[in-house]
Amino acid sequence: MLAVVESAAIFGVDAYGVRAEVNVSGTVPSFTIVGLPDAAVQESRERVRAAIRNSGLRFPYEKRIIVNLAPADIRKAGPAFDLPIAVGLLVATEQLAPEQLAETVFIGELGLDGAVRPVSGILPLALWARQSGRRRLIVPEANTREAAIVGEVDVYGVTSLAQVLEILNEPEFFVPVREDPQKILAHRGSSDVDFSDVKGQAQVKRALEVAAAGGHNLLLIGSPGAGKTMLARRLPTILPTLSVEEALEVTKLYSVSGHLASGAALVTERPFRSPHHTISNAGLTGGGSIPRPGEVSLAHFGVLFLDELPEFNRDVLEVMRQPLEDGHVTIARAAASLTYPARFTLVAAMNPCPCGFYGDPVRACSCSQQAVAKYLARVSGPLLDRIDIHLEVPRLHHDELTAPPAGESSTAIRGRVERARELQRRRFLRELHTVLDGHELPGEKVPLATASPSPSTFCNAHMSSRQLQRHCTMEPEAKSLLSSAITAMQLSARAYDRILKVARTIADLAASETIGVAHIAEAVQYRTLDRKFWR
Repeated sequence: MLAVVESAAIFGVDAYGVRAEVNVSGTVPSFTIVGLPDAAVQESRERVRAAIRNSGLRFPYEKRIIVNLAPADIRKAGPAFDLPIAVGLLVATEQLAPEQLAETVFIGELGLDGAVRPVSGILPLALWARQSGRRRLIVPEANTREAAIVGEVDVYGVTSLAQVLEILNEPEFFVPVREDPQKILAHRGSSDVDFSDVKGQAQVKRALEVAAAGGHNLLLIGSPGAGKTMLARRLPTILPTLSVEEALEVTKLYSVSGHLASGAALVTERPFRSPHHTISNAGLTGGGSIPRPGEVSLAHFGVLFLDELPEFNRDVLEVMRQPLEDGHVTIARAAASLTYPARFTLVAAMNPCPCGFYGDPVRACSCSQQAVAKYLARVSGPLLDRIDIHLEVPRLHHDELTAPPAGESSTAIRGRVERARELQRRRFLRELHTVLDGHELPGEKVPLATASPSPSTFCNAHMSSRQLQRHCTMEPEAKSLLSSAITAMQLSARAYDRILKVARTIADLAASETIGVAHIAEAVQYRTLDRKFWR
């Protein structure tokens, strides 16, 4: 008898449907799985055989069993096909009726005792089930909340193969799980770090506020112990709260890569990733024999912090240039090409020289000029041009160290950042409506809750050249100051664009429609370090 069971598999960060076709016939005992299965899928034969037997059900040892995972031209990986194969065998041996499987998708790994164990990538699989019109989804209990977050599909969490049969035989006695993403995001957890803990460093805190408001990349240079890492770790606390769409996209990446906490429904905090400087190209941008998202993708909509920037392999740093510009990473393999989102804010920290005290007012530098030049040369000019804000983190004075913290809290700073981001969202949404409808919409009539701007532009750091011309209107004095600064500092065309984007963000924080002299002056000072140290 032939049985067909619906399941799904991961391709990149999205899912596609897989049909487990189970045929039981003949009198020559065998168990074969076809459809390009990997080793984990092949081993499911033993897990399924033991799980069915130990659940008190009948396994057809005397029959020839063939399982085809269609489509057969895409490689299947992982243990998530255990449950659909087992259900297919129960239907093929007439222990379940085929009509009980109507519009139902099965996903899960089986233990030898019949237990159903969690698998990674449930969220994109649940999204596929909803988009393809499936009515019911049966998943491991630990993955239930993650699957239920998509809505419009009845999600049932199971702990054993026997419980699967109970749900299929008597569905009226089981209630599907429901999750509200808005309620989950509303309960934002408190952070153990806050800007109110920072002593002094007013200019650096201002630069971090500008970076958060516009999504700008940031480089901090200073002596050891000046507070670079401490300040960088507090940047996520002033970033705007994740929207539902952003949270779903981040959760998909964490789910596929296996980083989502067990039993969690949604990633509610903006990511903060801090890889060690020994990381490889594949670890940073993604890859492997079975491609997985790298650190740049796991930092999507959050912060990627690279401490001791010159200690990273130069080849590793150079592969970041493309995702910094495009907001995504494409991994090409012989079988397929995968694209992962990577729209993150880069924060890098470094010492000014190998000993760390070049230019320090207290301790003398022991490095030769050649050693300093070689150290700084590890950070290339093209990468430096892609970092909007360069800032020196000075050593704190004794009176600043002994004084109690008296700075603003992260909550107060985040309020200003969110107001600036709202101005940007309205601006880009109004622009999108203009392109689609052919006319300008009044700012107050743009419904942020019902529409979204272009996914490639949601903050100032991602503006294109055309958008810069449209949205960065400067006062005459500001334009003159910028021209003088570009000539005197010999900055590149990309640096000119970066200054303009940062100035636009500073103007947004001041709720100004036009860019003034003060905004340009502040933006220019954030580009002086690439000339002070690299010249």
